[in-house]
Amino acid sequence: MIELVSSERCVGCTLCVKVCPTNVFDKNVDGVPIIARQEDCQTCFICEAYCPVDALYVAPFENPLDAVPSEEELIQTKLLGSWRETIGWGKGRTTLAEVDTTPFIDLILPPRR
Repeated sequence: MIELVSSERCVGCTLCVKVCPTNVFDKNVDGVPIIARQEDCQTCFICEAYCPVDALYVAPFENPLDAVPSEEELIQTKLLGSWRETIGWGKGRTTLAEVDTTPFIDLILPPRR
Protein backbone atom coordinates (compact mmCIF):
# COMPACT_ATOMS: atom_id res chain seq x y z
CA MET A 1 0.00 0.00 0.00
CA ILE A 2 1.27 3.50 -0.81
CA GLU A 3 2.72 5.01 2.35
CA LEU A 4 4.88 7.99 1.43
CA VAL A 5 5.45 10.69 -1.17
CA SER A 6 8.75 12.43 -0.46
CA SER A 7 8.31 16.18 -0.77
CA GLU A 8 12.11 16.48 -0.73
CA ARG A 9 12.64 14.23 -3.76
CA CYS A 10 9.44 14.86 -5.73
CA VAL A 11 9.91 17.01 -8.85
CA GLY A 12 6.19 17.49 -9.48
CA CYS A 13 6.06 15.49 -12.72
CA THR A 14 2.75 13.88 -11.58
CA LEU A 15 3.55 10.61 -13.33
CA CYS A 16 2.29 8.79 -10.23
CA VAL A 17 -1.05 10.57 -10.57
CA LYS A 18 -1.27 9.65 -14.25
CA VAL A 19 -0.30 5.96 -13.99
CA CYS A 20 -2.22 4.97 -10.85
CA PRO A 21 -4.99 2.59 -12.00
CA THR A 22 -7.15 3.31 -8.95
CA ASN A 23 -6.77 7.11 -8.74
CA VAL A 24 -5.09 7.14 -5.31
CA PHE A 25 -3.33 10.50 -5.73
CA ASP A 26 -4.49 14.09 -6.10
CA LYS A 27 -2.40 16.92 -7.51
CA ASN A 28 -1.48 19.39 -4.78
CA VAL A 29 -1.04 23.13 -5.22
CA ASP A 30 2.69 22.88 -4.39
CA GLY A 31 3.22 20.28 -7.14
CA VAL A 32 3.82 17.35 -4.79
CA PRO A 33 1.01 14.79 -5.21
CA ILE A 34 -0.86 13.76 -2.08
CA ILE A 35 -2.16 10.34 -1.13
CA ALA A 36 -5.86 11.14 -1.23
CA ARG A 37 -7.44 7.67 -1.31
CA GLN A 38 -4.97 5.28 0.31
CA GLU A 39 -7.69 2.69 0.86
CA ASP A 40 -8.00 2.37 -2.94
CA CYS A 41 -4.33 1.42 -3.36
CA GLN A 42 -3.95 -2.05 -4.86
CA THR A 43 -0.23 -2.29 -4.00
CA CYS A 44 0.60 -2.70 -7.68
CA PHE A 45 3.82 -0.62 -7.40
CA ILE A 46 3.16 1.10 -10.74
CA CYS A 47 3.51 4.55 -9.20
CA GLU A 48 6.80 3.65 -7.54
CA ALA A 49 8.12 2.10 -10.75
CA TYR A 50 7.32 5.18 -12.83
CA CYS A 51 8.62 7.77 -10.35
CA PRO A 52 11.81 9.08 -11.99
CA VAL A 53 13.34 10.30 -8.72
CA ASP A 54 12.49 7.45 -6.31
CA ALA A 55 10.18 9.68 -4.26
CA LEU A 56 7.55 7.05 -3.43
CA TYR A 57 7.37 4.19 -0.98
CA VAL A 58 4.83 1.43 -1.45
CA ALA A 59 4.81 -1.04 1.43
CA PRO A 60 4.20 -4.61 0.25
CA PHE A 61 1.19 -5.04 2.52
CA GLU A 62 -2.52 -4.80 1.72
CA ASN A 63 -3.33 -2.63 4.75
CA PRO A 64 -1.77 0.68 5.80
CA LEU A 65 1.13 0.41 8.21
CA ASP A 66 0.40 1.33 11.81
CA ALA A 67 3.73 3.08 12.09
CA VAL A 68 5.07 4.35 8.76
CA PRO A 69 8.86 4.60 8.84
CA SER A 70 10.12 8.15 8.53
CA GLU A 71 11.56 9.29 5.23
CA GLU A 72 15.03 9.27 6.81
CA GLU A 73 14.55 5.64 7.92
CA LEU A 74 13.36 4.67 4.45
CA ILE A 75 16.45 6.29 2.92
CA GLN A 76 18.81 4.65 5.44
CA THR A 77 17.32 1.21 4.87
CA LYS A 78 17.28 1.82 1.09
CA LEU A 79 13.53 1.22 0.90
CA LEU A 80 12.55 4.56 -0.63
CA GLY A 81 12.16 3.79 -4.34
CA SER A 82 13.40 0.24 -3.79
CA TRP A 83 10.91 -1.42 -6.16
CA ARG A 84 12.10 0.73 -9.05
CA GLU A 85 15.67 -0.27 -8.30
CA THR A 86 14.71 -3.95 -7.95
CA ILE A 87 13.13 -4.06 -11.39
CA GLY A 88 16.03 -2.14 -12.89
CA TRP A 89 14.24 1.03 -13.94
CA GLY A 90 16.48 4.05 -13.95
CA LYS A 91 19.82 5.04 -15.40
CA GLY A 92 22.66 2.65 -14.64
CA ARG A 93 20.51 -0.07 -13.09
CA THR A 94 20.51 -3.72 -14.10
CA THR A 95 17.14 -4.87 -15.41
CA LEU A 96 15.49 -8.07 -14.28
CA ALA A 97 15.64 -9.40 -17.84
CA GLU A 98 19.43 -9.07 -17.80
CA VAL A 99 19.78 -11.33 -14.78
CA ASP A 100 16.89 -13.71 -15.44
CA THR A 101 18.16 -17.27 -15.71
CA THR A 102 14.86 -19.13 -15.78
CA PRO A 103 14.81 -21.85 -18.46
CA PHE A 104 11.89 -20.39 -20.42
CA ILE A 105 13.51 -16.99 -20.92
CA ASP A 106 15.37 -18.28 -23.99
CA LEU A 107 12.02 -19.22 -25.54
CA ILE A 108 10.68 -15.67 -25.42
CA LEU A 109 13.83 -13.60 -25.96
CA PRO A 110 15.63 -13.39 -29.29
CA PRO A 111 18.90 -15.35 -29.44
CA ARG A 112 21.95 -13.55 -28.06
CA ARG A 113 24.65 -12.72 -30.56
